Amino acid sequence: MRVATFNLQNMRLRTQEGRPVLDGAFDQDESDVQRPVALSLADREQTAKVIHAAQADIVAVQEVFDTPALDFFHDNFLLQTGSPAYPFRYCLAGNDGRGLNVAALCRRQPIIVKSHAGLTGADLDLSDLPRELRDHRLFRRDCLELGFTGVTLFVCHFKAPYPDAEKAYVIREAEARAVRKIVEMRFDDPRQERWMIVGDLNEPGAGDGPARSALTPLKQGFSFDLLDRLAPGTDWTYEVPDTHLHSRPDRILVSPRLAQEYPDVRPEIIRTGMPPPRHNRRGGASGGPPDTPSHASDHALVYADFPGLA
Repeated sequence: MRVATFNLQNMRLRTQEGRPVLDGAFDQDESDVQRPVALSLADREQTAKVIHAAQADIVAVQEVFDTPALDFFHDNFLLQTGSPAYPFRYCLAGNDGRGLNVAALCRRQPIIVKSHAGLTGADLDLSDLPRELRDHRLFRRDCLELGFTGVTLFVCHFKAPYPDAEKAYVIREAEARAVRKIVEMRFDDPRQERWMIVGDLNEPGAGDGPARSALTPLKQGFSFDLLDRLAPGTDWTYEVPDTHLHSRPDRILVSPRLAQEYPDVRPEIIRTGMPPPRHNRRGGASGGPPDTPSHASDHALVYADFPGLA
């Protein structure tokens, strides 16, 4: 089994020039600034090429507006690359105020598809959290559970480290604690089961947020980050706009059992669809679209192989 994670950077289906068009890989609200249709098409052709190059059995994706957008991308872009079909596609509504959700493209059918977007901190017995996290929905998007015969995936997209880095850290750490609780409730002995936590966990790079890690609840032997197996400097998946700072928000965390069963597995990172560094901006000087060549996403795709895993 090959598992991938990819932040698709704001994929939404709209009607432009009288036809359905997917938003291009651009962060700014497209209702305020519309990019040329040709550029949006070119962006999503690049997105499809990156996914095709990965040849993953399961692709966990982030920042997808809804199932129609995912289906439209699959049918009109991904299949055009010659990629085998992903007949099982899931995008459940989460908590993102812009409507951007976690989703998945699967070549095999899961036996469990479950959203955890409605959970509060109190639901998970996290009574020490701030009130807005304890008494209200905790996840900024969702923790989407996909259960297969041999492995369970938890697809996540945690809070980004802005605009208030300290407040974002508190939310992100709470999300990490919540995912751990979900795994612990799912399995009697998580150490002895096969599971992964995949997605954009939004851990900032050096100089881009608090030095301490909000992902600590998922570490310390609870799970193992496969990107830790890569050499420093080769493990980045994102470049902070208008800087040369690299970070690795995109992760594949595996259970102790999987880490032991696959000691030599190292993830691969596909960066070919990312914009050149000088173009990696959230908007132009006038607030309009950046002068950006077509690109797949501002994130890299990450995948890992698990031979024999059903």
